Amino acid sequence: MSAPVFTARAIAKRFGATVALARLDLSIGAGEVVALMGANGAGKSTFVKIVSGVHAADEGAMTLDGHAYTPGSPLAAQRQGVATVHQSIADVVVPTLSIADNLLLDELCGGIAAIWTPRKRRHARARELAARVGLEGVDLDAPLGTLSLAAQQRVVLARALATRARLLILDEPTASLSAAEAERLYTLIDGLRAEGVAVLLVSHRLADLRRLASRVVVVRDGRIVAAQDAPIDFDAALETMIGRRLPAASDAKSEIAQHTPAAQAAQAALELRGLQLGPHSEPFDLDVRDGEIVAVVGPVGAGKTRLAQAIFGATRISAGAMRLYGEAWRPRSPREAIRAGVFLAGEDRWRSSLFPDAVPFASVAGTIGFPFLPRWSRAGVVPRERERDVAREAIDTFGIRCSGPDDRVARLSGGNQQKVLLARWHAEPARVLLLDEPFQGVDAGARADIAATLRRRAAGRATLVFVSDLEEAHEVADRIVHFDRGTVERAAPIPT
Repeated sequence: MSAPVFTARAIAKRFGATVALARLDLSIGAGEVVALMGANGAGKSTFVKIVSGVHAADEGAMTLDGHAYTPGSPLAAQRQGVATVHQSIADVVVPTLSIADNLLLDELCGGIAAIWTPRKRRHARARELAARVGLEGVDLDAPLGTLSLAAQQRVVLARALATRARLLILDEPTASLSAAEAERLYTLIDGLRAEGVAVLLVSHRLADLRRLASRVVVVRDGRIVAAQDAPIDFDAALETMIGRRLPAASDAKSEIAQHTPAAQAAQAALELRGLQLGPHSEPFDLDVRDGEIVAVVGPVGAGKTRLAQAIFGATRISAGAMRLYGEAWRPRSPREAIRAGVFLAGEDRWRSSLFPDAVPFASVAGTIGFPFLPRWSRAGVVPRERERDVAREAIDTFGIRCSGPDDRVARLSGGNQQKVLLARWHAEPARVLLLDEPFQGVDAGARADIAATLRRRAAGRATLVFVSDLEEAHEVADRIVHFDRGTVERAAPIPT
């Protein structure tokens, strides 16, 4: 057997009293895709950050192609042959720069010679990188921020593929991709495997793991607790990962069926009539009843986010009418929507909802309580103990892995950050709850728990869940609405 491309031996990392990794060992061979599975907070992201040069290990050693590998920074890791596509792209792109400059950002950081490369040659290189990930038709001079989140992720992927890496790390690479875009990514990875590139994959989507993984390694509490070579028993791996058996899909549907008839007979909480999201989209009607959970399912770019934002007052509709519990509803701003009990958990949590670590109130308690401070305050004084009490309840209800309400959200795992965002919009009663891709970066066990929590709290509000993954829709919803090109294609109840 040939020597592995990458090895990690006895890697350990602590953050204060918290043990993030406890002497973790891992090796990846040429052309192998090793899937790192683990619940939120298991240590996967910490390991990825150590390998990619963001953090330094407290103990242990790594090798790359047989040589000692000790990256002091992400740039050093990249120059040594390790390319990383992180789950959150906010820290690795510059939205105000052009798409071309973002595609070439790593090369432009290579020195003065790269900066002074003729513009025509730089654009030719940018077009080459864009074409590799299916961005042939975009205007490379447009600001990156004009692209959708999924397209921005492809820009980051193109940069990673440009480095001729020996080890490629993919952290939730398909979280914002449609099925067709994910398949394009799979094909790209197949090509890299054929070239002998080693791949470390972190994903909660079983479709990714089934399609790509040569081997799975299960991490729990910072330790490897199981490993399997193909063919992989994913049910056993999931049970090992979360320490318990997940309910079968039929069990979840049975639980949904218990409240579906009551929801069908209830008052219409949200009514959309002749709604047109844009001047060229088809008008549609949609009702969501009190106590009902409706999943709006469609590919990336279908217009689901625009619909959520229109109901929330963050964008305007072209035509049509909305009614909220029988009264005309046309919010002028998100602030007005929040006051009326219409809440939105946005798709990109860092761009829409969470605060950078430097912000004083970017704790779990501060993040959850922020939208409700005006109604919680008395004579301009914020009741901090109320914030903490609400946060403590949320930590228990949503299973947020942290040491307490004062923990900084930026230092939690991606899945636990998502739970904080969902907990925020349960801190006060909602009349309409809009959840845009609420399961991004959330492990299978946490996803089932969140779905159960949404069902338990469905009474007294309308809940719309906007997802690209049909499996996620079946797990949580009473009814599925298929949405594409800015309009409803068809709707159907979940079969029981």
